[in-house]
Amino acid sequence: MKQEVAYWRSTRNVFREIGEVSLFAGRFFREVWRPPYEFREFVRQSYLIGYQSLPLVGVTGFIMGLVLTLQTRPTMVNFGAEGLMPSMVGIAIIREIGPVITALICAGKIGSGMGAELGSMKVTEQIAAMEVSGTNPFKYLVVTRILASVVMLPLLVIIADSIGLVGSSLVEYVKGDVSFRLYFTKVFDSLQFGDLLPATIKSFFFGFAIGLVGCYKGYHSRKGTAGVGRAANAAVVVTSMLLFIIDFIAVLVADIFYKL
Repeated sequence: MKQEVAYWRSTRNVFREIGEVSLFAGRFFREVWRPPYEFREFVRQSYLIGYQSLPLVGVTGFIMGLVLTLQTRPTMVNFGAEGLMPSMVGIAIIREIGPVITALICAGKIGSGMGAELGSMKVTEQIAAMEVSGTNPFKYLVVTRILASVVMLPLLVIIADSIGLVGSSLVEYVKGDVSFRLYFTKVFDSLQFGDLLPATIKSFFFGFAIGLVGCYKGYHSRKGTAGVGRAANAAVVVTSMLLFIIDFIAVLVADIFYKL
């Protein structure tokens, strides 16, 4: 009996959380169109999210290209298909691996940072002080961060994809004596518009999910400094799960689109 009660309580909490996040997202879409527009804060958040994440994203993308090529090349050589390596790696990175890995990295860095920062402001009553002073804290703190995530994540994905292909081409140059020009010629010959469009579109949704969950967890943080840590941790866990769900939906939609 106690287990059933705990199960239904957990289920109820999950659905309540989904409802609260949905209301939070609805408030974002209402506030984003209303003046005043915090353009300066949006630019600052874009710098923090985009530029300061660039070294981590770049290193991750480079290692991603190296590892994928090193792990795949022996199998391709056994089948006599090493000439298809540039095409295979290029499609894999641009379609799936690049956007997902970059989004997960950003979820750990950006999502946790938003949860911790807004959680600290919540428990120290800085958000309440902004409301008393006549400032709209949701507009200033939440809308700018979510918009910056939506704008910057696709750019980070493009950069990570490019650096990942450079890492892959370096392995092919050393192992297979394939020139950089030939490598990228094969990559671009194998890519189609249908490979680029879904990956780019889902990157915007990844950015929205990272910003939304990170801001929500921080904005509703409770129970002092311990709640700040829980908010940052929950932002990463929930965002990571949500990214896989979004990616699954995007793959299904893209598959339907290809069949049409």
